[in-house]
Amino acid sequence: MKEPRDPLVLILAGGVGTRLNILVKPRAKPAVPFAGIYRIIDFSLSNAMNSGLSQVGVLTQYKPLSLMNHIGTGEPWDFSGRTRGVKILPPSTGFRDADWYRGTADAIRQNLTFVKAHPSDEVVILSGDHVYQMDLVPLIDFHRRRRADATVAMMVVDESQIHQFGTGITDDSGRIVEWEEKPEKPRTNLASMGIYVFNTPYLLDLLAEDREEVDFGIHLIPRAIGRDQIFAYPFEAYWRDVGTVDSYWQAHMDLIDDHSSIPSLESWGVRTNIETTGMVADYTPAEFSAGSRVSRSLISAGCIIQGTVVNSVLSPGVIVKRGAEVRDSIIFHDCRIEQGATVDYAIVDKKVKINRGATVGQGEGTGTANRLYPKHLSCGITLVGKEAVLPAGLEVGRNCIIQPWSGMEKFKSLKLADGDTV
Repeated sequence: MKEPRDPLVLILAGGVGTRLNILVKPRAKPAVPFAGIYRIIDFSLSNAMNSGLSQVGVLTQYKPLSLMNHIGTGEPWDFSGRTRGVKILPPSTGFRDADWYRGTADAIRQNLTFVKAHPSDEVVILSGDHVYQMDLVPLIDFHRRRRADATVAMMVVDESQIHQFGTGITDDSGRIVEWEEKPEKPRTNLASMGIYVFNTPYLLDLLAEDREEVDFGIHLIPRAIGRDQIFAYPFEAYWRDVGTVDSYWQAHMDLIDDHSSIPSLESWGVRTNIETTGMVADYTPAEFSAGSRVSRSLISAGCIIQGTVVNSVLSPGVIVKRGAEVRDSIIFHDCRIEQGATVDYAIVDKKVKINRGATVGQGEGTGTANRLYPKHLSCGITLVGKEAVLPAGLEVGRNCIIQPWSGMEKFKSLKLADGDTV
């Protein structure tokens, strides 16, 4: 019997990620830092590596330079060599907007030359913006045993969240018999994870049928389940789509929660490119001064902690001066929290300086939703953009946005009310 050929992996990493707001202003969503020294795309790349899959295409589009620089030759994930490789696949843009990727299926359709140049029996499609650990071998074996045309990885999701996903109703064999994309009144709690396995010939035929069908969840999967063998692969471990500010923050809190189902990213086998994520040799081990206090937090190399850090994640090079406090927050690389400053329930991008006595995240409760982006920020988190400089004594409320590269001259007063934007 002929041995099956290794699957080809395609990682969808071209989405704009608008719901992450200013965190994606300087970078693509999969390139957003995560857990101090990683980037979001590291999870999908590492899952492919740890599953023994050796040929990967990464489909980029929006602000791809930082992502391309991060992936490089693929060597950190062992994707370099005669029989191994990772290829960056931007859209074949011309003079029309339609030349850009219009959806998940359209992104694959525009790269069929790459698919055909890497003969395979199956194509595994992953998303570049999920935090999870998955051995892809059992998924592929499940697909083959069921003699499926396509398999969708699915998991049970809380009823309050199910409206954000494609949902499937299955029969006793696991075959998907009905599908609803982001239903207002869901009839199931089984949600698509945006992870697919397709038989390669079947995928090529499916994409050729109607070029106006541009999305798997909206167009191709609903059409296919009525006539073809489309199965649901059950997944029960930790997985989180970090496409919103709240879910991105919550994934970090899961990481430092003693009772979380995330053990450690090292035990998951997650790798990164240390040259682009702030772990280069310039950083010394973290330093904790006498009188500092740190609890339930992740502190990266190069940090200097003189003040208090509670329930927070700090990337390399962060300085928390004496008398300063950081609580329930995520602080990116090389930020300075000056003496007496407070950061509470915030996400602070790279190289931000918060001057003496300033407060970010002032007030009780969730506050008023952001006036410009109420759907992005309503849970109380405040965002501070890359390289912003906050004046001494500034008071910033809940659900505020301080745009990247905002200098002190941008602040017309020393008080930013809940929901305001600079």
